[in-house]
Amino acid sequence: MSRQDTTPRKMLEAALLIGFREGSVTVPTLLLKHYRTLKLSEIEVMTIIQLISFFEKEQNDFPTIEEIQARMTASPDQVIASLQKLLHEQFITIDEDTEEATGMRCERYNLSPLYQKLAQLVIEQEAAALTAVRAPIHSDAAAKDIYTTFEKEFARPLTPMELETISGWLDKDMYREELILTALKEAVFAGKVYFRYIDRILLEWSRNRVATVEQAKEYSQRFRQSR
Repeated sequence: MSRQDTTPRKMLEAALLIGFREGSVTVPTLLLKHYRTLKLSEIEVMTIIQLISFFEKEQNDFPTIEEIQARMTASPDQVIASLQKLLHEQFITIDEDTEEATGMRCERYNLSPLYQKLAQLVIEQEAAALTAVRAPIHSDAAAKDIYTTFEKEFARPLTPMELETISGWLDKDMYREELILTALKEAVFAGKVYFRYIDRILLEWSRNRVATVEQAKEYSQRFRQSR
């Protein structure tokens, strides 16, 4: 191979080496997957990615508009509009701080609100998915009724884990809805309104072949009389 042939290859290797030394930045996959759901445009997402790059690679947590725009094809006005929307809709905030070395006040961009919005989005999607999984087995009206009843007794919305627990009772353990609601009433009567106690009631009934509401009431009455 001639010297002329190796020169482009060496230039490519040198460019790749520079790229590897530059490293990479951490862009949340959830942002790339769900930015449309959050109603963010590509320019706004790229603005966020550039902020992450300044934070991680240059320890610059308050880059100027000129510094951001220099790395994008967007115009300065588009970058300004992008930052304004991100701030107005609280995807990012500007925090004030004081530098320890100089005592001077400074400002910095904060991306924590964005991460909180992404986390909330995932929680809502998981809750919706659990409800959707139950739909083929139980009617929407019945599903809504049992969840609503639990939320009323607990005096708060159910967590995704609690929704999954109820779904497991119905679809995996095959407990009847009426039996689950009866167990809930037993827990309320005992003053122990929490899921672990309700699960113990249902397990005890299952071990003793209690399959109907009437059998559950009789079993509970015998249990209280024996104490």
